[in-house]
Amino acid sequence: MRKLKNNELERLNIEEFKQAEKTPIVIVLDNIRSLNNIGSVFRTADAFLIEKIYLCGITAKPPHKDIQKTALGATDSVAWEYVNETLPLIEQLKSNSYETLAVEQAENATFLNDFKITQNQKYALIFGNEVKGVAQDVVTASDVVLEIPQYGTKHSLNISVSAGVVVWDLWSKLQDK
Repeated sequence: MRKLKNNELERLNIEEFKQAEKTPIVIVLDNIRSLNNIGSVFRTADAFLIEKIYLCGITAKPPHKDIQKTALGATDSVAWEYVNETLPLIEQLKSNSYETLAVEQAENATFLNDFKITQNQKYALIFGNEVKGVAQDVVTASDVVLEIPQYGTKHSLNISVSAGVVVWDLWSKLQDK
């Protein structure tokens, strides 16, 4: 087996990416403080043709060298928008027929592996602050709370890792429909 070279990967260019049919998922970053996490989420969004990323509250916006460091240009391909407050955005997304999914550890949360997607449904994935998580008012307003099952001694995953796990899971389930 031989590793492929970049020019053998048949990736889209930025214009092709912008014209491509998107996965019916948007990502909401609720007060993310790490610029490296933000950049990593952009890269994940690019990899799975995510519609858009919403940057809320204290979440930094491109261009910034620390976001670019991990995004590797994905801020140019993935649509994004800054929104000052997360809760009104959640209400707007719901009114636009998105099912809102807060990724958090909460009472009566649905484990990610048990979550069933609905055909032709659009989803908004909400990821929260590295220390405080998704704000309680946003959790309360969400349609579903998704929890990533964990079995070790730590109680959480890095937000960029969580985004990768959840996006991959939903993307995979959407491909099976």
